[in-house]
Amino acid sequence: MRVLISGASGLVGSEVARQLKAAGHEPIKLVRRVASGPNEVQWNPATSLIPAELMDNIDAVVNMAGATTGKIPWTKKYKQEIVASRIDSTRTLVKAMAAAKNPPKVFVSGSASGFYGDCADQLLTEDSVKGSGFLSDLANQWEQEALKAPKGVRVVLARTTMVMSRAKGALGKLLPLIKLGIGGPLGSGKQWWAFISLQDEAAAIIHLINSPSASGAYNLTAPEPATCAQIVKSLAKGLRRPALLQVPSFAMKLLIGEAAVELLLCSQKMKADRLLATGFKFSHPTLEQATAYVLSDELPS
Repeated sequence: MRVLISGASGLVGSEVARQLKAAGHEPIKLVRRVASGPNEVQWNPATSLIPAELMDNIDAVVNMAGATTGKIPWTKKYKQEIVASRIDSTRTLVKAMAAAKNPPKVFVSGSASGFYGDCADQLLTEDSVKGSGFLSDLANQWEQEALKAPKGVRVVLARTTMVMSRAKGALGKLLPLIKLGIGGPLGSGKQWWAFISLQDEAAAIIHLINSPSASGAYNLTAPEPATCAQIVKSLAKGLRRPALLQVPSFAMKLLIGEAAVELLLCSQKMKADRLLATGFKFSHPTLEQATAYVLSDELPS
């Protein structure tokens, strides 16, 4: 199977490529620089530049391109970059599929838990309504662009949550504080943080490619939700450090602004039932297992 990947140098895209290659498939990476090998193809989504014949020999497309939302503060200019990087990439891929004589059979396009907005203790399924805020509007716009894929292309929308990874990812700023013993819950700590291990995230994407009946939105989240406080406590326990220094909401809003509200203080109690119904098996279904996976190279001697 030949799988075209945008965002292949990112956290999720690179793991998808690694797992595909390990399984004997051929990942083709879209890169903005000059291609350096037969498994790379240069493109420029900002100008819709992509080789005309590329899609004719591709079985599936995985679209994970997009500027990180973890870079803070969110200036007006950077928010425009966050949006453009996702919409331009998705439009370019959709146009290329529409122009292909033999388009790919499946298009897995990124989305995010931000689609739901801040939902307190509400259980969130793929049928839950769109929320409000910058990230909700972004995820909705991103999904709508992906759904413009041509007839005959099965579209899967991967609503990604906090990806827990040895490469840090979303935990990159939190883990160092916990290791120093100065970490703790953010805000009240009662907000639900949907999470998934990097290994499971990539495996779920590949599983959905290989599931002919899978289409539409899927929550890519571990089946057992956890609160911010529970996640911080689990990481601290794994690192054998205290996690007592609670960071007040007002301080986070003052220092980080809008990103604090939408990324860190936002509550999303997501369910993975639709993904589980496809037969997907998690390697790290619990917080304890995901924590052990993240910290396997971090434990003090």
